[in-house]
Amino acid sequence: MAIPRTRPGKYPAILSYGFRPFFLAGSLYAGLAILLWLPLFYGRIETASLFAPVDWHVHEMLFGYLAAIMTGFLLTAIPNWTGRLPVQGLPLLVLVAAWLAGRIAVFFSADVGWFAAMAVDCLFLLMVILAAGGEIVAGRNWRNLKVLLPVCVLLGANAAYHLEVHYDGTSDFSRRLGLGAAIILIMVIGGRIIPSFTRNWLVRENPGGLPKPFDRFDGAAILFSALALLAWTFLPEKIPTGGLLILAAALNGLRLLRWRGIRAWRDPLVLILHIAFGFVPLGLFLTGLTAIWPAVPSATGIHALGVGAIGSMTLAVMTRATLGHTGRQLRANPATCAIYGLVFLAAILRVTAACAPEYTALLDASAACWAGAFLGYAAYYGVMLVTPRVKARAAR
Repeated sequence: MAIPRTRPGKYPAILSYGFRPFFLAGSLYAGLAILLWLPLFYGRIETASLFAPVDWHVHEMLFGYLAAIMTGFLLTAIPNWTGRLPVQGLPLLVLVAAWLAGRIAVFFSADVGWFAAMAVDCLFLLMVILAAGGEIVAGRNWRNLKVLLPVCVLLGANAAYHLEVHYDGTSDFSRRLGLGAAIILIMVIGGRIIPSFTRNWLVRENPGGLPKPFDRFDGAAILFSALALLAWTFLPEKIPTGGLLILAAALNGLRLLRWRGIRAWRDPLVLILHIAFGFVPLGLFLTGLTAIWPAVPSATGIHALGVGAIGSMTLAVMTRATLGHTGRQLRANPATCAIYGLVFLAAILRVTAACAPEYTALLDASAACWAGAFLGYAAYYGVMLVTPRVKARAAR
């Protein structure tokens, strides 16, 4: 469906569409949080959080940065699905304020208390589910309600994270549950947008074999992957779990091959989607390998999924959506290609660091690339996010 017009209002451009504030806030937070994380990890500074440094890092990547980008995507995609006007103005500002309050509450949880921090932090995702679900129901777009299932699991994982840290002193199954929910969301959304955008480019630029559309094979692969990730959540070190994860990796590798990304290598905006999804089978394989062969560090698979799949896919979606929804050409210039290159390097370096005896230099380099990618997005695309759509400005 055509992108619906926004409702006229007296609010600034940044509050006219969900992707604008959440992509900007999420990218800034992703870059700045990782720069803060290293001094925390090395013990040079301390937080006022009840979370240990590693727990704070994992939590804020999953339920801080990722939750913001996911919200920006959903609030932008749902109007296209339903034909309704987007959430904007004051309601959008309230959502942004709820997200920011969660970040503050978690960082200062030692002062506000664990229960208050949990309540404030979890409120944001609950509001997102209610807002997105309300729009889908109002638009009678029933088939897209399933997209909210991983978001609901993410909310449950967030609550469990706070409870685990409070009662056990550290997070365990909740971090795996949250990461698994995020990967399933990538499988679902990626299975829609990657073949669609690839098909559009190939029809126009390189006629020939086209990607397979989302079908029963994709649905079965996602369902099996969800079961494998659920097994990993509760039984991460069992050999059968490793076998399930490796089979899930193979199924998602087949999905990727069916989308014919190699034929669209000349368009970075399309290619990065395939590269990002490629980290899904890689991460599943490495995680499964860890369960079968403990000599393989668990951090290899986790960071292939976290830095590689989530980091690359969020930037791929953010850059493309920002260009398209602000009235600009869907073309990746050198700045955008540099952003893609940096997040790819961040993933490769972080996975390599997990296997290296002396990993400090690799860890620092990975963090620098990650921060460069996300802060680079904020620096280059930030102006587009806070100013009116190009055509709207030209008409004045």
